[in-house]
Amino acid sequence: MRIIIAGGHGKIALRLAARLGTGAVGLVRNPAHVADVEATGAEAVVCDLERASAEEVTRIVEGADAVVFAAGAGPGSGAPRKDTVDRGASVLLAGAAERAGVRRFIQISSIGAGKPLAPGRDEVWAAYIKAKTEAEEDLRARDLAWTILRPGRLTDEPGTGLVRLAPEVPPGAVPRDDVAAVIVALLDNPATAGRTLELVSGDTPIIDLVASNE
Repeated sequence: MRIIIAGGHGKIALRLAARLGTGAVGLVRNPAHVADVEATGAEAVVCDLERASAEEVTRIVEGADAVVFAAGAGPGSGAPRKDTVDRGASVLLAGAAERAGVRRFIQISSIGAGKPLAPGRDEVWAAYIKAKTEAEEDLRARDLAWTILRPGRLTDEPGTGLVRLAPEVPPGAVPRDDVAAVIVALLDNPATAGRTLELVSGDTPIIDLVASNE
């Protein structure tokens, strides 16, 4: 399979690429990041989704079996980039997938998206949740076999392979290793299309929970 991964140098994306190997194609904004993506066994393509045209992205996506949106403005970025990356880049990539006829699309969102903002959160967090919510809404309106994955607080602890995965779960954390493993399982199970699933650490094997969310 050929899987396009937006945000290819991100911590989840690199873990996902390592699991997928030669079938993965990581999109990176910075040419200096190409070697890190290639070190996972994946292919790297330089493409800045904040500046690329719809035609350019469509050409990259053509012939793929699936697309994973794992991009994000990242810590330290201001509210404007939450919109241009977390929303705008997702919209651009989903549109490219539609035009290229690539039906399977997995979007990494966040627990908190689609819900009222908790009191006391700052402007940047509010912009992030707004961007993720609008990206989800755009994706749901498209003729794609989409799955939206909303992880909880991300950690760099080793994965356990044991999670909670459901339309709604209690707040919690989850290792990036386990997020990547869940994405692989979702790619392997197209029956999860049309589902919005929240993810935190738990006590059930990933493969069992993905199958139960068909």
